[in-house]
Amino acid sequence: MLDMLGIINIRCAFRNKLRSILTVMGVSVGVMSVVLVSSIGNIGKAAINTELSGMGMDSLVISGTGLDESDLEVVKNTENVSDAMPLINKVSVAYLKGESCSAMVWGVNEDAGKVIELDVKHGRMLNKGDISSHKRVCLIDENIAQTIYGRENITGKTISVVLNGEKTDFEIVGVVKNGVNTLQNMLGGFIPDFIYIPYTVLQDCYKSYEFSNITVRLEEKAMSEETEQVLSHTLEISRENENIQVENLLRQKDKMNNIMNIASAALSVVAGISLVVSGISIMTVMLVSVSERTREIGIKRSIGATTAAIMTEFLAESVIITLTGGVIGLAAGAGLSALICLALGTSGAVNIKTAAAVLIMSVAVGIVFGVYPARKAALLKPVEALRHD
Repeated sequence: MLDMLGIINIRCAFRNKLRSILTVMGVSVGVMSVVLVSSIGNIGKAAINTELSGMGMDSLVISGTGLDESDLEVVKNTENVSDAMPLINKVSVAYLKGESCSAMVWGVNEDAGKVIELDVKHGRMLNKGDISSHKRVCLIDENIAQTIYGRENITGKTISVVLNGEKTDFEIVGVVKNGVNTLQNMLGGFIPDFIYIPYTVLQDCYKSYEFSNITVRLEEKAMSEETEQVLSHTLEISRENENIQVENLLRQKDKMNNIMNIASAALSVVAGISLVVSGISIMTVMLVSVSERTREIGIKRSIGATTAAIMTEFLAESVIITLTGGVIGLAAGAGLSALICLALGTSGAVNIKTAAAVLIMSVAVGIVFGVYPARKAALLKPVEALRHD
């Protein structure tokens, strides 16, 4: 009996095929918009998190006056610390093949690839010999190579970097993908190109043998706040209460994630308005259906159909239309999201919770906007309905 009722409801819902298809399309577009906005937000969040991690934004940064090798050893020997490296940075200008570009010069050691996840695409990383011998070699990001030479592999070329007011030549031994290219594109080149050189060379150029910072990579599942406190306390003891600051960059990353979540939620609400518009069209279609089927309703009432049965029938038709549109919209949104992920080289972004939420939303729209037409149909008086032409 229930199966028969379901078949009848499906047939009635699509009695006027063109009208029903247009209504389903309206719902599917609304659902697809919500899915796409949510997916794009997730994709963007994942991409930016990956790039921030590549820049070392999921690490701890220690700053203070007079940081040196002894402090670096203390940090490396602290519990829950996976890797640590000295970090000196200068904003400069670089010259390559007669062209100039703004650059952020990073003085690092051989552990740079472990702390900030440098991906060497061509050539090699800086090694311990480069650091100890103060060798004038460098790594550049692929953006410089592409901009100047139109290709990535330019190892062996020489690049001149202005350090302390003088040009210093460096041999390019590696080209890296450093995780900031998307951010550079998004910010219109506001983020300068990155050049990595031995920190010992940068110290020589500026005649300063201190570290600007020590960057710390924590072990997996390590509690960053606890390690932050331990490092601060340990360094203050070893340096006889000198002022040491340990900054947890994860907090900044979390703040950015919260901002992106709020923006994504706001855009999803805007996209959800299209579902409300679809709901209004469903109400219109159902009211027209009630008007067209008034005599049919009168016949059903005259042979014993109850008010609840009539109301359930029309509500079921409304839900079937919206659910069909929801499934189609979800499939279309998931497909487009998959294409975006494929183009960007990221993982899929539509999760089960999102899929369940949009389907529930589509059913809710069918119920909310189908109640009035269903109630109007259910309250028709049998005698008046039978007289309707």
